Amino acid sequence: MKFISWNVNGFRACLNKGFKDFFNSEDADFVCIQETKMQPGQAEFEAPGYYQYWYSAEKKGYSGTAVFTKHEPISVKYGLGIPEHDTEGRIITLEYESFYLLCVYTPNSQRELARLDYRMLWEDALRNYMQELDSKKAVIYCGDLNVAHNEIDLKNPKTNHFSAGFSDEERGKFSELLECGFTDTYRKLYPDRVEYSWWSYMFRSREKNVGWRIDYFVVSNRIMPKVKDSFILGDVMGSDHCPVGIEIEI
Repeated sequence: MKFISWNVNGFRACLNKGFKDFFNSEDADFVCIQETKMQPGQAEFEAPGYYQYWYSAEKKGYSGTAVFTKHEPISVKYGLGIPEHDTEGRIITLEYESFYLLCVYTPNSQRELARLDYRMLWEDALRNYMQELDSKKAVIYCGDLNVAHNEIDLKNPKTNHFSAGFSDEERGKFSELLECGFTDTYRKLYPDRVEYSWWSYMFRSREKNVGWRIDYFVVSNRIMPKVKDSFILGDVMGSDHCPVGIEIEI
């Protein structure tokens, strides 16, 4: 099976920048998108052969997630079931016979880490939720996780040490998650490879490849041996992020 995840930075905008051609050419089993920035009915996208699940933020033009899948799930859950975390459309969980799929758009800690305290609460709640799911069946967790875990995961680690996405606190929470029985698929398969999934729109960052790897596929340790590839599609345009994906025998 092929899984794709992409922060599209506005689904309606991305539709005008080649999303449909990319979607059709990849022919993936699952396509998870983040930062849809839309309410139901604001855009129509026909995907024959796919089930669609959308979760919008209460605030218009903000956040939001969606999943397109060829495989009808046993159940679908929107949010974490915790009111303080369920107003921004940040997580969709699809349940299947042998795994759960989580499409997630992690809150950004913002400039000067203004939202870091909230981010820490989110991380703890999500980790607890994933551990609960993992006790039942394997988890495949993907999305824009808004953290570069290690120095290899961004171009300028020293100058960004206290920036949102590379603070000690955010990196520590990601480490905590991995220590609970999960694996960063890309870094496990390619420990020394340098590729990025997000570039600032400023300073010609993408042209210069001054980027960050903040989009991930994380899986339960016990199914990591089934992951045949984990990839970053850095040449795909349409957003300030590029798609990432895995191929897994499941």
